[in-house]
Amino acid sequence: MRAGGAVVDERTAGRERAPRRWWALVVVWTFVGLAIRVASVLGRPNKVLQGDAFFYHYEANLLAAGKGFINPFLYLEHVPPEIVKTASFPPGFVFFLTVASLVGFKSFFAQRIWCSILGAAGVAVCAVVGREVGGRRVGLIVAFLAAVYPNIWMSDELALSEALSPVIVAVVLLAAYRFWRSPGLRRAFVLGLCIGAATMVRDELGLLGLFVLTPAALGARGVSRVVRVKAFVLGCAGFTLIVGPWVGYNMSRFQKPVFISSGFGVTLASANCAGTWNGPFEGYWSMPCALAVPVNPHVDESVQGSIDQAYAMRYIDAHLSRLPVVTLARLGRTFGFFHPLQQIHLDSMIETQPYHWALLGLAMYYVMLPLSVVGAVVMRRRGIAIYPMVAVGLTVVSATVIAFGQTRFRSTFEISLVVWSAVALDALWGRVLPSRPLRP
Repeated sequence: MRAGGAVVDERTAGRERAPRRWWALVVVWTFVGLAIRVASVLGRPNKVLQGDAFFYHYEANLLAAGKGFINPFLYLEHVPPEIVKTASFPPGFVFFLTVASLVGFKSFFAQRIWCSILGAAGVAVCAVVGREVGGRRVGLIVAFLAAVYPNIWMSDELALSEALSPVIVAVVLLAAYRFWRSPGLRRAFVLGLCIGAATMVRDELGLLGLFVLTPAALGARGVSRVVRVKAFVLGCAGFTLIVGPWVGYNMSRFQKPVFISSGFGVTLASANCAGTWNGPFEGYWSMPCALAVPVNPHVDESVQGSIDQAYAMRYIDAHLSRLPVVTLARLGRTFGFFHPLQQIHLDSMIETQPYHWALLGLAMYYVMLPLSVVGAVVMRRRGIAIYPMVAVGLTVVSATVIAFGQTRFRSTFEISLVVWSAVALDALWGRVLPSRPLRP
């Protein structure tokens, strides 16, 4: 028979080894995710550079060359090069690509590999979020799903801003849940910083300030009203610290106010015309629609954007009776319930997603949806807040309703689906194979 002290020492050692084993498994799934992402790049090494990826790639290279934030299309397609200030997209992803450019990795292929490395890092961050909300086993299931789920890793291979979605959303969720569990002024400030950083990558994520920071701070448990107000103010300060310099920079270089990006007008113009409000492309976008707007070559993006917006609003005002139907079509496209196979085909043709992997991603998405509902219910029954993950979905809904529907708009919400699905699978595991739960 072992002595009592020896048994205690053995249990203590076991508890100390458990986190190391957990991290070892997370590292394994991170490398699996990296292998999948790199293999997808190697499978299409000569992928044609076009669309948004063209803009991001060359804007990053021009920024690294000291040209500032200028429109790469106009610079590269005119002789002599035309230097036109741009804020067509939030700057976060461009900054990320610029890091690779500054150290010599300027080719599209190299930047796709760079995005794959970031995407693999997102696997580990998502695992930590899963552990935070459901324990170590949930974290491992999240790591597995984030590593293999095509709707997450395909954006890495495409070198689009959605490649940052796993990292930025996971970081925001981690900060939100840590504040929710233990409210404090420092954690509120960090949450604001994280939401600000996410906004610099995708401007619709600025809504997380309303949907996450506000209820988290003003509804914080176990603290006084004064501390709640201070937490909210500090969270807003953290958000402003990240976003403010970019907004100020834009205000100084455009004729009309520009906050995070100047692309709102052209987005509205591309999504509000006869071709997108009726027929087979209802709820989608159209390049001919955007090109139909008169272009004034003597004004900057902010003024042209207001022209685009006014053009789109005139069409909307003249066809208001169709707006509810078109809105539902947009939501259906983004969330896979309206012409899903056609949308996959469009994603393949226009977004250049690998068609068969996109089909697998759609199938996995349909499986994860009911699992996510179960996972959300399990979390509620355990007294764990679900509003941070719901909030991410609300930002996707908002962007889709205002703009148009497409699959990659859903990329940020895929992280919530992965975490909820992991919680559901863990609960099922616990019912089928009862055992001692793995604690955080």
